[in-house]
Amino acid sequence: MNILILTGSPRKGSNTDILAKAFADGASKNNSVEIVSVNDYKVNACIGCNSCFTRERNECFQKDGMADIYAKIANADMVVIASPVYFYGISAQLKNIIDRCHTPMRKNFKIKKTALLLVAGSSKPCVFDAIVRQYELIVDYFHFEDKGKVLVGGVNDKGAIAERKELRDAYNLGANL
Repeated sequence: MNILILTGSPRKGSNTDILAKAFADGASKNNSVEIVSVNDYKVNACIGCNSCFTRERNECFQKDGMADIYAKIANADMVVIASPVYFYGISAQLKNIIDRCHTPMRKNFKIKKTALLLVAGSSKPCVFDAIVRQYELIVDYFHFEDKGKVLVGGVNDKGAIAERKELRDAYNLGANL
């Protein structure tokens, strides 16, 4: 299976990156895995013009890094969303990617499975609720198979996730695919 992990942290070596790598280490035992830091691509926000519905090959009129991301998504059997939690939501960089998937091109994607990896500074149990609900709605709408979620709260400082059991959970989630 081709697995694409989209990481949304703007910080290199972030707790989100560490969690995504743990998942990738497990998943790479039996799958092809690519980690893509969406912060490495300049992707504009969707403006909701719907011109992609009428343009040749349903391409967006915006000429930015999303064309490269579309190519990676098109080859993926599974997409894993990995994000820090910013004010009860995913990072803006990752949100732009998700919003730009509002295109007829998505009908050609072969994605069947998904997973969610989240890291928050807050320890409040509700810190993940809005993101998890949105993820569940997307999974339901597209009839994806949710392979699991790893949610890690209380990790503020860079590297704070290093000794957390959730790293093993992420590894195991990946290894069991």
